[in-house]
Amino acid sequence: MVNSAVITSFVSRTRDRFHEYNEPKSLEERLQSIANMEDIDGVESVYPYEVCDPESVRGLMGRYGLRWAAVNVNVKAEPEFRNGGLTSPRKEVREKAVRFIREAKEFARAVGADKVTCCPLGDGYEFHFQADYRASWRRLVETLGEAGAYLPEVPLFIEYKPSETRGRCYVDTAAKTLCLLNDIGVSQMGVTIDFGHSVWAGETPAEAVSLVAESPYRMYVHINDNDGRWDWDYFVGTRHFLGYVEFLYYLQEYGYEDYFTSDTSPTRWDIEGTFEANARMTNRIWDLLRSIDRAELGRLVGQEDYLKTWRFIEDNIFRLRDIKTG
Repeated sequence: MVNSAVITSFVSRTRDRFHEYNEPKSLEERLQSIANMEDIDGVESVYPYEVCDPESVRGLMGRYGLRWAAVNVNVKAEPEFRNGGLTSPRKEVREKAVRFIREAKEFARAVGADKVTCCPLGDGYEFHFQADYRASWRRLVETLGEAGAYLPEVPLFIEYKPSETRGRCYVDTAAKTLCLLNDIGVSQMGVTIDFGHSVWAGETPAEAVSLVAESPYRMYVHINDNDGRWDWDYFVGTRHFLGYVEFLYYLQEYGYEDYFTSDTSPTRWDIEGTFEANARMTNRIWDLLRSIDRAELGRLVGQEDYLKTWRFIEDNIFRLRDIKTG
C-alpha cells in the first residue's frame, strides 16, 4: 500500500472565479475528516495561513493519528507578493519571502515534518518586455538558495507550474527546476512533481520522474489530473489514465516510498469520496504493476515494434479480453 496524504486546505471551502464550494472548516475539523478517510494517514498544510503554532498543531496531529507529508509554504498571498516575492526588485519584499520559507522550515522542524514544499506562483510575467529575465533568474537563485541552505535537515522542495497566479511562471517545468537547483548548488533540496502541472506543462509525467530521479535531488509527488488545458485538479486517472499508470511504473522503478499527496479540488463531489478515490486508484494501479511480468514489459519498452508493447498493455494493464456473444 502506498503512503497517501491530503492537502488540508482542499478539505474546507474552496472557490473559483464564480462559485464557492463546500463549507468552511477549522483545522481540527479538517484533520478529523482526513483521519476518517480510508487508506489516508498523511497531511500537507499551508504555512502560515493554515498552521503556524507548533504546539497546538502537534496536539491535533497526535489526537487524530496523522503524519506529515510536508509543510507547504505560501509566498504568493501577501499584498507585497502580488508582482512576485522571490524575484521582486525590492529587496525588502524578497527578504520577506525568504523569511516566510525560513519560518516554515522552523515550523516543520518543530512539528516533525521532514520537508517544506514551495510553489512560487507569484513569480513570473504576462507580456513581452515586462520582465528582466536575467535579473529574475539571479534573484531566484539567490533567494531560494538562501532559503534552501537554512536548516538543511528540513529540505526545501520546489514545485513547478506553467502559470497561475502569473500568466507565465518562471519555474514552469521539471527541466527548468533542475537547472535552478543546479545553479543554487544546495544538495539538500528537491523537486515536487505535481502530475497535473506536468501534464499542463506539456511534459510526459513519467519522463519528468526520470529526469528528477536521475539528478542529485530528491522528489516528492502531488497527484491529480486535468485536461491538459488548465489545472483543474480532478481526481486521478479520469483524463490521463495510461499516463498515470506509466507515472506510477517509473516511480516504482526508482523506488519511490514517500507520500502521494492529493492536490485535488473536490468542488462538485463529496470531499472524503474524492480523496479516497485518489488513494484507492493509486493503490490498485500500484498493486497491478507489481503483479505483471515487469521483465517482459521492460524488454518491450524501447524496442522498435510498439504494437507488441500495446498488446501487453491491452492484456495486462487494461486486461481486455475477447467477449463471445450469441
